[in-house]
Amino acid sequence: MTKTKTKRAAVILAAGQGTRMKSSLSKVLHKVAGRAMLDWVIDLAKNLDCEKIIVVTGAHNQDATAKVIAQLGEAAHALQDPPLGTGHAVLCAKTALAGFDGNVIVLYADTPLITHETASLAFQALENGASVAVLGFEAKEAGSYGRLIENQNCDLLEIIEAKEASADQLAINLCNSGVMAANSANLFAHLDNVTDDNAKGEYYLTDVVGLAVKAGQKCVAVRGSETEVLGVNSRIELSVAEQVWQQKRREEAMLAGVTLFAPETVFFAFDTLIENDVIIEPNVVFGPGVTIASGAHIKAFSHIEGANIASGAIIGPFARLRAGSEIGEGVHIGNFVETKNAKLANGVKANHLTYLGDVTIGKNTNIGAGTITCNYDGYFKYQTKIGEGVLIGSDTMLVAPVSIGDFAMTGSGSTITKDVPNGALSLERGPQKTIENWATKFHEKSAKAKAEARK
Repeated sequence: MTKTKTKRAAVILAAGQGTRMKSSLSKVLHKVAGRAMLDWVIDLAKNLDCEKIIVVTGAHNQDATAKVIAQLGEAAHALQDPPLGTGHAVLCAKTALAGFDGNVIVLYADTPLITHETASLAFQALENGASVAVLGFEAKEAGSYGRLIENQNCDLLEIIEAKEASADQLAINLCNSGVMAANSANLFAHLDNVTDDNAKGEYYLTDVVGLAVKAGQKCVAVRGSETEVLGVNSRIELSVAEQVWQQKRREEAMLAGVTLFAPETVFFAFDTLIENDVIIEPNVVFGPGVTIASGAHIKAFSHIEGANIASGAIIGPFARLRAGSEIGEGVHIGNFVETKNAKLANGVKANHLTYLGDVTIGKNTNIGAGTITCNYDGYFKYQTKIGEGVLIGSDTMLVAPVSIGDFAMTGSGSTITKDVPNGALSLERGPQKTIENWATKFHEKSAKAKAEARK
């Protein structure tokens, strides 16, 4: 992280009720790219070198409050109760920031797409002499957004809420994102003078700009893109934020040398790491915790999470890799194969209809179709160990805990409950019994009964 001239802190507002989400889960805990919106913004504050991060929640946000305290500690939490507007919410963080002398940025836990580069512009404006910096954006349709009013010198004079704006002011398309940065002393001094004399009867954070200008302080607007300042207040807006993030990530992947045949059908998680020369076919979903090395091939309709995939591996189609899957070089995981907490060494092949859970498999082993590691007894999970060069026959049940030695084999249709030595063949089958003409008699009897039923 780069060193900054002035200490930095962040106040993250997360006290909104989020009624339009129609959810028992706090709005800010809904996820974009597999990560809670609140976590996106906390991570942004950390990347901005904020030595103090204060998250303001409401009395109804108990799940969000618990998450903040678990991640950042009690000192990082402030309560807004009752909710009286954005200015009041920031003021609720004053006690938590007592003794802090530096610059503060106000962020929103329901605005997860703001980049480090854009947020840094606000701090940089303060370093360049501004007392207050506001993040604005050029809106295609300004609608109900607050407008940023600048003079000819590009000084920010005030922020006008749409409900308070004149017709001329509503024609301005430079809009307020809500994000604001200011020196901590100035910020709270101005907030102490904010009133609720407005259409909503709330204490607006935006009034800080007007108060700063009256005090002879310089205010400026920095610019970001409209897409990155998207706020999420409904499931529809959540889906838009997801679309924006996914589209950007797909483009980044392709520019980095990843082949996506149908980019719009591939979904990444916030931490997906993919090297160049990886091929990803349509309809693939990545959950959190996936890394893929150069040269791997992910076939269509696969779902992968919590897995590390080495070079040259072929996954899918219709494969599912779950948490703890370590896939070695040249491994083949085929259709309708599921792995979980499975470590597959180089050259392993499991091409059909198989479950591999809580297992380690040595290099160049072949797992026949229909194999299952029976790892759970209803109470505990048990390990299966399969050596290298092993041939597991189709439809083998491996009842854990069990070990299969190097270069051993199991007969198709076997249920293996005991360890198999190196180089041995192990099979478990009942003797085959054949009853001559039984099937013929069955068909004749059944056909006759069916014909009688039709009469």
